Amino acid sequence: MIIFMTLSSKLLFVPGVKIQLPAAGRANSGFRDASVPVAVDSANQLHYESQAITKAELTNELRKAVLRAREPLTLEIQADRAASMDTAFWLMSVAGELGFKDALLVSTSQPLPPVVNGVTP
Repeated sequence: MIIFMTLSSKLLFVPGVKIQLPAAGRANSGFRDASVPVAVDSANQLHYESQAITKAELTNELRKAVLRAREPLTLEIQADRAASMDTAFWLMSVAGELGFKDALLVSTSQPLPPVVNGVTP
């Protein structure tokens, strides 16, 4: 299940990498499960536990997290707004294959711009 949530949970600290989360207005997921944050920067580089990581390495780390977990886990995808959706979809697919309960695409809670005559400025 994909849920867009407001940025209210822990953020993955990625030293030297700026992640610009997309705005989603006033979303509220009600999400309360333990989460595993993964960041995707604007160049589609994956980051886990404050380190750049390959897809294969990340898959192994996420598998270990699921095996260690005492409760259902949610994969928290913190993708830069310029990141490819292919990377986010890949992460969602891996989360499902590894047994995560949910995968969330995180956004900020900035207000959406007004629509004037059907056009967003």
